[in-house]
Amino acid sequence: MPEEMVREEMIRIGEKIISMRKIRDGIQKILKLRSSGLSQQEVANLLHLDRTFISRLESIGEIRKGKKIAVFGFPLQNKEEIKKISEDYGVDFVWLMNEEERWNLVRDRSALDFFNQVMELIAELQSHDVVIIIGSRRWLKIAEALLTGEIIFLELGKSPIKGDRLLNPNTFKEIMDTLITSKDPNIKS
Repeated sequence: MPEEMVREEMIRIGEKIISMRKIRDGIQKILKLRSSGLSQQEVANLLHLDRTFISRLESIGEIRKGKKIAVFGFPLQNKEEIKKISEDYGVDFVWLMNEEERWNLVRDRSALDFFNQVMELIAELQSHDVVIIIGSRRWLKIAEALLTGEIIFLELGKSPIKGDRLLNPNTFKEIMDTLITSKDPNIKS
């Protein structure tokens, strides 16, 4: 059998042969329809499924409920660790850079491309209920001027920060725990 041909994963359950690909495709279709704004009942009707199946499927994969959260920061020495923690908490958007990536972002594009990317980033952050800013106070002031949602600030040092800085992962986890479990819509940091 040629290498490019991939055998579909099949599972036998009693008399039935189950296609894992069909299950994955079906789940992706359900979740895509739900994320487009359709109700569980609308998706169930469209795909000839029970609404309770849609609900249970979502429950299996649910990480958290609540606000749309973004994490933005640089220059982080432990950006991969902070990114992993963010993912574990179900953060919707994560943009973290180390010092080298920060300078490459500026160096490797034209002024127009850089401006467009910054505007896209601002629009993305604007779409979140809570934005966690990790950096210097200068970036906090900019965020407060541009964003309308709640801002939580974690200072890495005085501006301009030169070189990568460590963010205490336990401090970050504590903030995430408070944010995720809080019922107060106006958390202050």
